[in-house]
Amino acid sequence: MLSRLALAASMLMSALLVDSVGALAQDMLRSVDLNSPEMSTSEMTRAEVEALLKAAPRDAASQRALDLQGKRLSHLDLSGLDFSGGNLRLVKFNRTSLKRARFDRATLNQAWLIDADLTGASLVKASLLGTQMQRARLDGADFSGARITADLSGASLIGAKFAGADLSADMRNQSMGMMRGVLKSADLTKADLSGANLSRADLEFAKLQDANLTNCNLSHADLSGADLSNADLTGADFTGADLASTLLPDAAKLERARNLDKARHLNQARRPALGSQ
Repeated sequence: MLSRLALAASMLMSALLVDSVGALAQDMLRSVDLNSPEMSTSEMTRAEVEALLKAAPRDAASQRALDLQGKRLSHLDLSGLDFSGGNLRLVKFNRTSLKRARFDRATLNQAWLIDADLTGASLVKASLLGTQMQRARLDGADFSGARITADLSGASLIGAKFAGADLSADMRNQSMGMMRGVLKSADLTKADLSGANLSRADLEFAKLQDANLTNCNLSHADLSGADLSNADLTGADFTGADLASTLLPDAAKLERARNLDKARHLNQARRPALGSQ
């Protein structure tokens, strides 16, 4: 009886703490050993994962009722698998190959994908709250319509799609730190961020050359040191954005942006050299 009560209390505590874990997730790496068995091994084989996917029931909308919450799936080759609609909260995918995998409408909150390879993966309308994706390879990945307060620092996102995605700060959950999309030093060259909400997102030193930022909400975003050379800024809102040392595109492209005069540190932004764009 006592053991059952202890188990129930433990489960209740985990449920109460899950939001706190998400709020702290973006600053956890300093205290986490990524080489530990918990973070670098798998408790399943690819064949076992495939069998679980095949057996997962579907609802009336053909949505999988897949539940892999908390599983250790690091250092596996899971390329091409379809996890769409699944519960992948707290899963460890560190250094896992997930090339061309599908995560459409999946829940990846507080999951770990450090150094994972998601080249060409689809994460349309996925939930990525407090997800750790530092240095992940995401070239050509599709995040259209996704909700993202993940840490993508140093990630490669060349040609990735974020059309209509929401990477803005969660202003309702700030008691333990700002939860927002973090793209610090990420490579977003030729990425499609059209219509994306990047309000208060961290884009410090991000590479955004030739990126599509049309109608993008960049209000209060941190763009300090970012490279926006040749980016399409048509309709992009720069209200309160930090442009300290930001490399801006040419004057013709800047004229198409909105509220550039309301950006912070505009006088400290860098202008392209004549004939460079």
